[in-house]
Amino acid sequence: MKDILEEIVAWKRKEVEQQKYDLPAKELHAIVDRIMSDGVERHSMHESLKNSPYGIIAEFKRKSPSKGWIKEEGRADVIPASYAQNGASAISILTDEKYFGGSMDFVKKARSTVDIPILRKDFIIDEYQLFQARRIGADAVLLIAADLSMDEVKSLTYTAHQLELEVLLEMHSMEELDYAELDVDMLGINNRNLGTFSTDVQNSFMLAKRLPKDKVRVSESGISNPETIKRLRKAGFRGFLIGEHFMKAANPGMALKEFIEELK
Repeated sequence: MKDILEEIVAWKRKEVEQQKYDLPAKELHAIVDRIMSDGVERHSMHESLKNSPYGIIAEFKRKSPSKGWIKEEGRADVIPASYAQNGASAISILTDEKYFGGSMDFVKKARSTVDIPILRKDFIIDEYQLFQARRIGADAVLLIAADLSMDEVKSLTYTAHQLELEVLLEMHSMEELDYAELDVDMLGINNRNLGTFSTDVQNSFMLAKRLPKDKVRVSESGISNPETIKRLRKAGFRGFLIGEHFMKAANPGMALKEFIEELK
């Protein structure tokens, strides 16, 4: 099977170069400098997860490479707000357009409707994308160990922190656990193999014991049962990223509310 992650990252490099042509980095930096000088309140994702009894990161995800459209008509000015109203600790928003039907505008729209942390979820391979994330109102960004070297993660994390962005570092395999020692804010275990898109939540349980205990741990993908979250919490996880399970529902916000009721 073709490695989907390789394909996505190759496309992402081309996409970012075009974005730099459309809005040169110098101009983007100037815009972000003005935004940061406004002193607008930031929302800490790792604090929100650490202090929440449920830790649900509800994801606004309209499409996936493996399943196609999940909710093509989903609105970023409606669903994230409904998530926030119904108990989400944070919102994850896909901004990749080609493979996930996302948009950076979705973060802007959601930011105007919620006062909880927003994670920009994308395939970040260039610091330019961090400045984009700060511009659109994200509080945190995802970095993926599978497509970045350790030095790249260090450099991107440093820049993210300078921009007042928190970092969720995603790992999938035993081979990537060396990344867990880096100075990031949250450690994610992806239960989905980004090469094949197969999913197994046991991946989180398998790797949990090898993660540093002082970092907020997040289990990502393949979670659809409240009982699984109860078990993951016992294994040390405090964040649970759930997208498709809610997005497939007629009313994603109500699906989240019912899910949390089962956790109580």
